[in-house]
Amino acid sequence: MPPPSAKAKSVRVLEFPPRLSSGYLVRDAHRAFQRLLERRITPYGVTRGQWYFLRVLWTHDGLSQRELSARVGMMEPTTVIALRSMERSGLIHRLRSDDDRRKVRVLLTAKAKRLRNELLAVARTITEEAEAGIDMRDLASFRRVIARMTANLDLIER
Repeated sequence: MPPPSAKAKSVRVLEFPPRLSSGYLVRDAHRAFQRLLERRITPYGVTRGQWYFLRVLWTHDGLSQRELSARVGMMEPTTVIALRSMERSGLIHRLRSDDDRRKVRVLLTAKAKRLRNELLAVARTITEEAEAGIDMRDLASFRRVIARMTANLDLIER
């Protein structure tokens, strides 16, 4: 058996620069979107964590806590903490089911409903700023490709 130093010298260094890593590039873009979104929604009294829940609830108000957690992709204990914060901020209220006392529905308040159009406009503006100077065909292609990558990765997770 060769000495450790000889073995180490024979190891081939693998090159995988960030510019060739789809995961790295997606993460980098995601962080840039998040930073800007957070800066722009803070004046409305909404945190980035609350944003994800609002985004789902604006489309599907009244989901159970468990359904909401699954749709946002958060662990249930994290969801409970976020919902407590949203309740204190006057964005949601929780209603225990009459049929099953363990089931809790999450409902938007009038305040959260009023914020919907303004905050979605903020998000749309950020998207438009990110897409500036990019051909519409390239954007359509990007959306197809990124959706396919997500589907591919989701299949592996099952």
